[in-house]
Amino acid sequence: MKIKHRAFLKWAGGKYTLSDTINKLLPDGKRLIEPFIGAGSIFLNTDYDEYILNDINADLINLYKIVQQTPIKFIEDAARLFNQQHNDPDVYYGLRKEFNETTDKYYRSLLFLYMNRHGYNGLCRYNKSGGYNVPFGKYKKPYFPREELEYFSEKSEKATFICQGYRSVIDNAQDGDVIYCDPPYVPLSTTASFTSYSGNGFGLDEQADLANAAEEIINKVKTSVLISNHDTIWTRKIYEHAHKIKSIQVARTISQKGGERKKAAELLALYHLPKSKKL
Repeated sequence: MKIKHRAFLKWAGGKYTLSDTINKLLPDGKRLIEPFIGAGSIFLNTDYDEYILNDINADLINLYKIVQQTPIKFIEDAARLFNQQHNDPDVYYGLRKEFNETTDKYYRSLLFLYMNRHGYNGLCRYNKSGGYNVPFGKYKKPYFPREELEYFSEKSEKATFICQGYRSVIDNAQDGDVIYCDPPYVPLSTTASFTSYSGNGFGLDEQADLANAAEEIINKVKTSVLISNHDTIWTRKIYEHAHKIKSIQVARTISQKGGERKKAAELLALYHLPKSKKL
């Protein structure tokens, strides 16, 4: 039985539970490109020779580069922030203030992990001024993901991390690449949008443009594109030129009351489907 690997970050919309399904749908290839890496569950649970891993969130990519380059030092330094002294709202808000004021990339990476595990519900959110503003999470004992960090660092030897717009990443794909896109999802209601995690909105125009980018790249080079999103009338419309669409039921992971969490339909739209793969 293949061992599944969890991301070291908590992440709204993370793909750990869907990684097996997505992995089966991804075509074979030497290099996987992810324009929206997020917590990296697909990266961690696939087996390509190379990876191009991108995100518009500069703090996230900075963290990944540091875990890749100096894992031992980072893990030991980060572990010092995971104790009862630091699991305190006043300490949390003080460190959050320091994070928003510092330009030191290494210190920001430590605080980013600390806030991710001590902040509310795995959210990553910034205000209009670019300040991280996720509130304290009130957890009894936040988990320090030492083993997950170690595995991520080991796996990242195959990866190149970049921070660009999704268009640039997709447009630079080459013959034989496989592209998996996990953009911020189309909201199911006017209050359900989580697109501000990077400080840059991802609205309906960007959603439609991503579908256009998938259509364009498969006509430019020999590649395949798999996109995940909520299954709605609107997303089915923008993905109408995909070769195949698969709908699945997934438990919602973002809710103030865990007992009220429900399943929602998600879709996987595959462009340029190889004959050897079927949905």
